[in-house]
Amino acid sequence: MKRKIAVAAASMMMLAGCGTAAGTPAGSSAPSGDAKPHVAMLLAGSSTDKGFMQSGFTGLKRAESELGVSVSVKEGVAPTTEALAAGLRELAASDPDMIIAHGGQNSDAAVQVAKEFPDIAFVVTQANVKGANLSSYEVLQEHSAWLAGAAAGLLTKSNVVGHMSGIRPVPGLKGRAAYVDGVAHTNPKAKVLSNFSGDQDDVELSRKIATAEIKAGADYIFTMLNAGRPGVAEAMKASGKARQFGNVRDFTKDDPAIFAGSAVADSGAAAFQAVKDLVDGKFSPGSTKHIGLENPEAVRLTLAADVPKDVREKIDGLAKKIIDGSITVKTEYSGPEFTVK
Repeated sequence: MKRKIAVAAASMMMLAGCGTAAGTPAGSSAPSGDAKPHVAMLLAGSSTDKGFMQSGFTGLKRAESELGVSVSVKEGVAPTTEALAAGLRELAASDPDMIIAHGGQNSDAAVQVAKEFPDIAFVVTQANVKGANLSSYEVLQEHSAWLAGAAAGLLTKSNVVGHMSGIRPVPGLKGRAAYVDGVAHTNPKAKVLSNFSGDQDDVELSRKIATAEIKAGADYIFTMLNAGRPGVAEAMKASGKARQFGNVRDFTKDDPAIFAGSAVADSGAAAFQAVKDLVDGKFSPGSTKHIGLENPEAVRLTLAADVPKDVREKIDGLAKKIIDGSITVKTEYSGPEFTVK
């Protein structure tokens, strides 16, 4: 039996009249029957990008393994509202119980398409959009990004650090702002070079921008990229002068000589939680669920083994202050952009 979301007022009244199961919020339906729920995912990129898209895909596959759902994926979709909306409609045609649009770049398309398929639960990860059958699940990337900035501020010798990303979804903008705020917290004298190239996956473009930031003095660069990230590593190896902080997953395990740390923000945890809520009958339409540093499995800053002990201790202390509210992470940026011709 399908785990369809109940959205019509009449349907909810009928549920109320019949008596809903304890713990099942209005607007969701608890699992019933023997058929597996079907969850589809849309990726505006590759499931093997070793970054954000792969993280979401991994979360979906974890749900398949641990929660017993059937899954399908449409990947490689261009990050435009028109293409994303078309991809969502294609997935909806197979009548899944839930569609997860992975990444904030899907927000406008999901708002549009969710209205066309009111019996399907829609989720956008790393976003803050809502609707009668639409919710957002957000891993607070800005938390670990802030700590990456704080660490960069403590580690820099040149007092110049960098930031690189591609497109500008809201989580990416928040992450940039948080990183800059973290740098300022530990090193008010440091300058931040910030660039959005327009492409998350272009290796050569990423190499070009990283080289320019390094030539401008950056000795640590925070990279919020997907498949383009290796270009930064190549530029750093060529210069022998800089290291980077990765994001999404722990890149220090891959290349600790290049990665001084990684602002882990496992967006796959958002996808997994959405599916779990569906299976448990706890999916709540019209809401946003946040996952932050209080869940270190999903959000944390990892540091390479050669990072000094005093820096580690300071970062641990700052993380606790974010969790208890002593530090408020800024998510808006009004500074300059670093441009490369």
